[in-house]
Amino acid sequence: MPKNIILGILMQNQQLDPLELKEKVILITGAGDGIGRVAALEYAKAGATVILLGKTVNKLECVYDEIIAAGGPQPAIVPLDMKGATKQHYRDLAATIENQFGRLDGLLNNAGILGSLGPLEHFCVSTFENIMKVNVTAQAVLTKYMFPILRKSPNASIIFTSSGVGREGREFWGAYAISKFAVEGMMQTWSKEVAKTNIRINCINPGATETKMRASAYPGEDRSKLASPLDLMPTYLYLMSDRSIGINGQSLDAQQK
Repeated sequence: MPKNIILGILMQNQQLDPLELKEKVILITGAGDGIGRVAALEYAKAGATVILLGKTVNKLECVYDEIIAAGGPQPAIVPLDMKGATKQHYRDLAATIENQFGRLDGLLNNAGILGSLGPLEHFCVSTFENIMKVNVTAQAVLTKYMFPILRKSPNASIIFTSSGVGREGREFWGAYAISKFAVEGMMQTWSKEVAKTNIRINCINPGATETKMRASAYPGEDRSKLASPLDLMPTYLYLMSDRSIGINGQSLDAQQK
């Protein structure tokens, strides 16, 4: 049975708690826009204290204000450009989270950049390096330094936002596709290493979703036919909540086929 069908059955057979993330502390990268923004809003709506990481301060502040206006727990803001971040930035962030919250219950590795599409033979070296830095290296280093405080949680969840082009190669997707293959491999490797711990690690493939990244890849597409980021949230909420304890090492589709 396909994994996304199994997930649908699991989600249908479980009773939802509207505050199922209450008292959880969750770090979200790319939280200022698109899927990351909506995940932050929905996690806060479900009771979580969210830490909003992104490179554009005014976007993070807008998400912060939306959460407060909706009566959610007060979030935290971390302005950080992952393209230029160093390991010391992530070390300092982990220390700050531990000092302020004592632990980390969830990490959504959602930030990513598309770069330019075209034949792989013609890729720009600097663009390739930037894509790998943001989509792979930065997520790996961030996750590495979050592990000590994730271990302080009774049940911690790490989610990577992946892509269909990270499962099967497709022409002209170049460095972005390669980076998402790397994300899938990173998740598989790490999930096996944490299999007997309090941490679980999975990927979500959003599918065709109405985001700015999708619009830049398919400028002529009819966006009214695409799923919205909000449509994906049942899967993002499920994997971040305790309902998914025992789900580890899976690459799941957010849209049922």
